[in-house]
Amino acid sequence: MLTLTRNRFNRDPFWSQPIDRVLFRPLAEDFALFDQNGYDLTALEQRYARANDNQYHNHREHRHALKQPWFEPVQSLEGPILNHSNLFERKGYNGRAREQLEIWSEHMPLCQTLLALRPKWGLDFAMDYVDRQGNVLELLHWEWDGFDCAEVIEVKAHMEQRLLAIDWPQAAQYLLRHKDQWHGLDFFGQSAWKCDYFGIPHERFKMVAWA
Repeated sequence: MLTLTRNRFNRDPFWSQPIDRVLFRPLAEDFALFDQNGYDLTALEQRYARANDNQYHNHREHRHALKQPWFEPVQSLEGPILNHSNLFERKGYNGRAREQLEIWSEHMPLCQTLLALRPKWGLDFAMDYVDRQGNVLELLHWEWDGFDCAEVIEVKAHMEQRLLAIDWPQAAQYLLRHKDQWHGLDFFGQSAWKCDYFGIPHERFKMVAWA
């Protein structure tokens, strides 16, 4: 029921092209809602994405991120339903882009928040379940971050084999039968229980991107 896309990570960890606007100078609002442990882009980061020909997309209303679909959405009204599945990226800065930020940082110290960014890549997969008997549950919500692109790509390949092999309707029935073992656990406890059941690595996410 899952269909893998052909999307791949961009291995280039840096943005090197500066913002090509002579009169532009960053203001405090260009750094608003800075996301130090995720993938949401500030207004200034969005400008750098455009300057470096990187496509970013809306990510839950006002939020924007460098993301691509990982698996194709599953069109269904009941049973296992793919909530979301994404490949995420966050860029660092080098070359002329870094030189530009360093110049601005003399008068706008908030530029240091971008200068300190470590490039990061991430995987995000969420499969839900709903049926006509009133059962609603998150079958699996799994996230993995890393600063080493090769490592994340290796984990991605392993997870694709595992996720494509899962019988999701059967897994849903197993989780419902054993709900007493995981439903009372906290967020991390539930995640660990489900990862062990599905035979996948435990989650690793929200790694702080500041060096």
